[in-house]
Amino acid sequence: MLSTKSKSTHAELDHILNFVDGSKGLRAKINESGRVQIRQDLDGKLFSFNSTDVSEVLHRADSEGKPFIQVNFKNSTKVLLTETLVGFKPCETLGLDMARIPKVVTTPDLVSVFEAIEESLGADGGADQETEILKKVYLAIVTGGEKVGFDLEVERQWLNRLLASKLRASA
Repeated sequence: MLSTKSKSTHAELDHILNFVDGSKGLRAKINESGRVQIRQDLDGKLFSFNSTDVSEVLHRADSEGKPFIQVNFKNSTKVLLTETLVGFKPCETLGLDMARIPKVVTTPDLVSVFEAIEESLGADGGADQETEILKKVYLAIVTGGEKVGFDLEVERQWLNRLLASKLRASA
């Protein structure tokens, strides 16, 4: 029984590594302990996971017919691997209407949301509510990314520094 599960884990991992090898913007490394790191060329972000945590790999195609794979993990999280990015679900956030943001996000989305926060902080009057919503969107993406295996501590610090500098500027 154990060897069957081990073989299935290896088969799932092979599907992932073969997809990444054939992609245009993802690179994979695996260490001796079975920890896999997938690097996105676009922003250099690393997504990592233990190969033993994979429960299922599904081959899919998007609305334009482009292939991607869905990797389901034993902890009920999942990611989508495309040609260039790792997509994941933003974290449910209190006070944020999840229907208003995409079901799947990527780490480059953080830059767009961060820039929108900067703009809203620079706007005169009436932008406080917009800023609060954008902060929640940003944190939903960061937390969702961390939950699936991205190290986004730097991005978490971006927001803290931005908000601290805004407070100092308004004091």
